Amino acid sequence: MSGRARLALCAAAATLMAASALLPLVDPVTWLFQAAFLLAVQSGAGALTRRVPLARPLTVAVQALVTLMLLTLVFAREQAFLGIIPGPEAFNQFGVLLQAGTDDVGRFAIPAPLSDGIRLMLVGGVLVIGLAVDALAVTFRSAAPAGLPLLALYSVAAGLSGGSAAWLWFLLAAVGYLMLLLAEGRDRLSQWGRVFGGASHAPGPESSDGAVAPVRTGRRIGAVALGVALVVPLALPSLDGGLLDGAGAGVGSGSGGGGTISAVNPLVSLRDSLNVDEDREVMSYRTNTDATQDMYLRIVSLDDFDGTAWKPSQRHIIDVPDTFPAPIGLAGDVKRSSIQTRVSAADWYAQDWLPMPYPASQVDIQGSWRYEPVGRTLVGDHGQNTRGVQYEVTSLLVQPTAEQLASAPEPDPALKREFTEVPDSLPSVVADTAREVTAGSANHYEQAVKLQDYFAVSGGFTYDTEVQVGSGSAAIARFLKDKEGFCVHFSFAMAAMARTLGIPARVAVGFTPGSAQPDGSMTVGLRDAHAWPELYFEGVGWTRFEPTPNRGSVPEYTQPETSGTDVPAAPQPTTSASTAPAASASASDSCTTQERKLQACASESALAAVGSDDDGMPWLQILGLALAGLLVLGVPLLPMLWRMRIRALRLGGHGRTEADVAVYTLSAWLEVTDTAWDYGIEPDDSQTPRKAAARIVRLGLLEPTAADAVHRLAAAVEQVLYAPHPVPTAGLAEDARQIADAFRTSASRPARLRALLAPRSAIRVAWAASARWVALSARLAARRETLLRRPSGQNG
Repeated sequence: MSGRARLALCAAAATLMAASALLPLVDPVTWLFQAAFLLAVQSGAGALTRRVPLARPLTVAVQALVTLMLLTLVFAREQAFLGIIPGPEAFNQFGVLLQAGTDDVGRFAIPAPLSDGIRLMLVGGVLVIGLAVDALAVTFRSAAPAGLPLLALYSVAAGLSGGSAAWLWFLLAAVGYLMLLLAEGRDRLSQWGRVFGGASHAPGPESSDGAVAPVRTGRRIGAVALGVALVVPLALPSLDGGLLDGAGAGVGSGSGGGGTISAVNPLVSLRDSLNVDEDREVMSYRTNTDATQDMYLRIVSLDDFDGTAWKPSQRHIIDVPDTFPAPIGLAGDVKRSSIQTRVSAADWYAQDWLPMPYPASQVDIQGSWRYEPVGRTLVGDHGQNTRGVQYEVTSLLVQPTAEQLASAPEPDPALKREFTEVPDSLPSVVADTAREVTAGSANHYEQAVKLQDYFAVSGGFTYDTEVQVGSGSAAIARFLKDKEGFCVHFSFAMAAMARTLGIPARVAVGFTPGSAQPDGSMTVGLRDAHAWPELYFEGVGWTRFEPTPNRGSVPEYTQPETSGTDVPAAPQPTTSASTAPAASASASDSCTTQERKLQACASESALAAVGSDDDGMPWLQILGLALAGLLVLGVPLLPMLWRMRIRALRLGGHGRTEADVAVYTLSAWLEVTDTAWDYGIEPDDSQTPRKAAARIVRLGLLEPTAADAVHRLAAAVEQVLYAPHPVPTAGLAEDARQIADAFRTSASRPARLRALLAPRSAIRVAWAASARWVALSARLAARRETLLRRPSGQNG
């Protein structure tokens, strides 16, 4: 096997080894075998084009075209011409599959089922990375930069999957990259000969020994470096999560008592949950309280507001205490009751934060978990998540009265300063609207209730699941103007407006209580995912509010007295929350203002298909048409590209032996005759080099300097052909280029364009193909004759 073929094989193997990090993301893993086969075909196409040889960019273009045709054959053959040539319909099919794959990624948890869309994303991604690695390492002979696409492939997979086997995927990717580097080094050293051994390069079994020692040394160095990369981190203190860490993966300091939580935004998971078409059960639970309408299962609180987004602050975490400290700010005269809840998470649901009723006072759970005291949350440590866990939570059901909230004193100055901070970039309309809505309020409690009623009842807001989440400092202002959104918009806006009024506020993310089951349990689905604001009142603590229309339940301490009225009581959690299709519009027009506030309206599903787009992906069609246009333009340029490549090979470097000198001199002369042919002077093989040179000078009307260069080349050719020991002639490549420049200078513009775009000498490609075909046919005929010729095995 040649060095370049070995390098191509290592490039494909390195790509597959890095792609193995994607295996935990999808079930089943049969896509990897398909990717391996297509990658082998792609590498084979590159090997064939490099043997032609073609120009390096043209080799990459051929591989890209083969890759596109392979993907067309596998994923869009019914829409393609002859099942393999892509057209507009095929590219439209790619767009449909990619859109479906994107939806599936948001719909399913890891491991996701292997749908056609996800399979296209995986296989296509591996082929694109494989093409980049092959182009860098093999075509352009630079294996070191090929590690960048391999790193990108591994990083995406590792960032999504995480888990305890992450070291294995790193090991495979690193070994693949190391193998690629060693293959390139071996190929280079084999060309140098026994450079390190000191002996001359001579053919024979020992000729490669000089390359063995440095290759072996490089292999040992790489193995030691890889071992250090794997072992040393185990002996170092755990660091904060970085860019590629999964949420909650690797937080804390192992068995120690310290550590931090990185500020990873859990709204990504919330948006994924809101984007499902088919609801799935996240967890089920049983509790010993009848007040299930208040059983919000809180995951995490978002208390860092930078004007563009709410996210968790970086907090210190500790080991989970046997009993949690008393909730901050909760006074002894506030009514409360202790309840027990046993939760069973689904086997597919992998969340880094533990869903719990708030405020929890004790948790009985197995596994590696850490406790964050400010948010009173549990977060998985070193890959721990909620997949299939069962746990029991003791929590408090706090039931303050409106009078207690209204008479709440000012909070601690440090707490108020932290949780009322708003950035200068927050549009002034947020604070202005807050003051306008709460005008005439006597205290912070009345302000909070007016804010809640403004969003849920009187402000004319519409619960719309098709609205984008939005980003940037103007997102809240845009929501206040458009008055359309879902739970993220309502909770973000109310918390921000409360802060401008001096009320400590944050946003909680979790689940509404879910749906009651006949056996007395409650089931929580993806569509029960929710976000709501929590406001702080001294003496009561962090208190839930519900500004989102027709979501969850409005707390009793924010409702007016309803005795003696005909308005129905606040209902228990609706049984349709986890089974009804996602709502697309707003609350019913027949629902009165008071019924809205008391949650007596017909229930609508709460979760949105965030950022959905039913208009398809026209950019893919544009990309397909652009590629088709490039092909149409590229095919006519093939003769020019071939001519440029041949010229570079003929006038490139050469060896110093007599045979090398002869080949190089004849190649330079052939380049001159082909250049003259391109400008209309057909070669005459019956003439001697001296007469052919005179003919080229005469017909080409070359000026004296270029004429001298032609005669020097002819003399070098005669020396090679007739001298007993030919010697190298300096400057042949420069003479050939000077002759080409002279032809371009003296020729007309049409002749120059013809010589550039449609060189006559390109007919040699057809001649070479014909000669190879004749030779192959002769060999096959001779082999067939040999097989048919049977010895008789009999004497006379």
